[in-house]
Amino acid sequence: MENLEKNLDLTVEESYTEENIQVLEGLEAVRKRPGMYIGTTSIGGLHHLVYEIVDNSIDEALAGHCDKITVTINPDNSVTVEDNGRGIPSAIHPKQGIPTPEVVYTILHAGGKFGGGGYKIAGGLHGVGASVVNALSEWLELEDVYDGKVYTERFERGKVARAFACIGDASYKKSGVKVTFKPDPEIFEETVFVYETLENRMREQAFLNAGVRIALIDARGEELVENEFVYEGGIKSFVTHLNNNRHNELIHPEVIYMRGEKGTSVAEVALQYNDSYNELILSFANNMHTIEGGTHETGFKSAITKVLNDYARKAGILKDSDKNLSGEDVREGLCAIISVKLEDAQFESQTKAKLGNSEVRTLVEGIVNAKLSEYFEENPSVAKNILDKALAASRAREAARKARELTRRKGVLGGSTLPGKLRDCQERRIEVTELYLVEGDSAGGSATQGRNSKFQAILPLRGKVLNVEKTRVDKVYSNLSLIPIIQALGCGIGEEFDIAKLRYGKIIIMADADVDGSHIRILLLTFFFRHMRQLIDDGHIYLAQPPLYKVYKRTGGRNQQEYYAFSDAERDKYIAMLGGHNVEADRYKGLGEMDAEQLWETTMNPETRTLLKVTTEDAAACDAMFSLLMGDKVEPRREFIEQNAKFAENLDI
Repeated sequence: MENLEKNLDLTVEESYTEENIQVLEGLEAVRKRPGMYIGTTSIGGLHHLVYEIVDNSIDEALAGHCDKITVTINPDNSVTVEDNGRGIPSAIHPKQGIPTPEVVYTILHAGGKFGGGGYKIAGGLHGVGASVVNALSEWLELEDVYDGKVYTERFERGKVARAFACIGDASYKKSGVKVTFKPDPEIFEETVFVYETLENRMREQAFLNAGVRIALIDARGEELVENEFVYEGGIKSFVTHLNNNRHNELIHPEVIYMRGEKGTSVAEVALQYNDSYNELILSFANNMHTIEGGTHETGFKSAITKVLNDYARKAGILKDSDKNLSGEDVREGLCAIISVKLEDAQFESQTKAKLGNSEVRTLVEGIVNAKLSEYFEENPSVAKNILDKALAASRAREAARKARELTRRKGVLGGSTLPGKLRDCQERRIEVTELYLVEGDSAGGSATQGRNSKFQAILPLRGKVLNVEKTRVDKVYSNLSLIPIIQALGCGIGEEFDIAKLRYGKIIIMADADVDGSHIRILLLTFFFRHMRQLIDDGHIYLAQPPLYKVYKRTGGRNQQEYYAFSDAERDKYIAMLGGHNVEADRYKGLGEMDAEQLWETTMNPETRTLLKVTTEDAAACDAMFSLLMGDKVEPRREFIEQNAKFAENLDI
């Protein structure tokens, strides 16, 4: 603990002179600060490399020159992306004096996406995508088929390793680009690609680009895994896919689709309501998922709220004295895709998290106002079903407001109120504080005794956590298992959520390594995902990893060599290491079996513990999984368990 407490002192003094100013040339800047270009060097950044190369092929499709893209994960965990687009012009670049493909792969901000007429609409990293992938790869090989000839070049860590050269005539295809790259282990924490992550992304791109065929191949196993995605229905098919994954009943059978243009900009919207209490809106700009929304999403939300309120008043469903339905009311149960394509997309970050073009809001708003109003006039039964759901949501929201005020009057959710069972820490700086949500009073007692009270707080969980997937927010305010968590975190929930009031930088769920513990984890994660989503998005939620076994060998009757194993394989390794004879492996039934010292050393000590950060890189996949695992439908959940049981470890319970 002594070293850790020293680490809490954030004061650093260094000299600062002209010698501290560095000038990085070429792709050195990318390798020095990769996070500036791809967001992170974790598993998310690893997959981002593939997205960048695929986005270049998608841009060819948007320009009308490509209809087939193949992505292959090779046995050595390199990736090949091949398309049948135009290829890259092969001549010497007039300004750079080197072959044009070499310019694309070695010089930042070089490409056909800067108004030179190569592309009207483009995603990617504004021309830095190919060169960034090259800079962050151990090696990259390019095969460029252009104007009937085949050209190749090899790079290693961004530098030319085999010069650009023509190797002959192209006999096997007319034109296109084939790129194979291997992520650099010096840059990335993890270099093994997850097939399912790439599968979700490739399927998404096929939905957004109707008619484009995208094949994904995994060549790493004994058997080749191959999937091909092509959707003539475009984003209408996307909405159908998302609602099928959520396993909810539909409020209306048909996906409502709207499209409009203004100048060179195009906007598409597809939507359908289901009977859940949650909304799922995914927005895209030039095929890039704008996870933080932007002007296109703002325009959509504003318009759908206006259209439903106007229709409700015109139809007499809302009286003059009634308040308007809120945006939250009209979006309950909504599944929607918003996709815009425009020439000069302005994003508010390098990784395209949020669209900033003001004219796009006007375009989307106008389309939804006009076409959704027209649809409701022609389909009044659909409009009535949607409004019935919105009115029920409005009544629940009012009930939630009253419940919130009641609990506040009782002092339950007051700003200074903390739960009685909370064992708080001394620190107040959010960058160092941790809150452990611990299953059971016994484990809570051990955790309290074993913790570092300077920065670690403990909150034993009370009773069975409410399944919020099946209940509206008004029930949360009367639930005795969730109120202490809301009190301890201090940042509120739902529309009152304020991340600035969060009291702890890490919220760590610590539950037993058994079926009951897994259930508690998924219940808490469902609560955070549905009511405090930003805690997950901003990286505040973690899962503790307690050991499954204590492996030990008695020596001399008293002393013993012992190790903690976190899997069956690790248990077997320690048994073999200790010689097998007189070696015992005790399975922990629960956290409560560990004393304070054991719990600290295995699960709470920052220098020895393992924490899993909870992320939502694919919001749609997370939404579908929570709906599947915690929703009302039993049969889809049973099918999921049967299909995935082979991946679970045998639990001795």
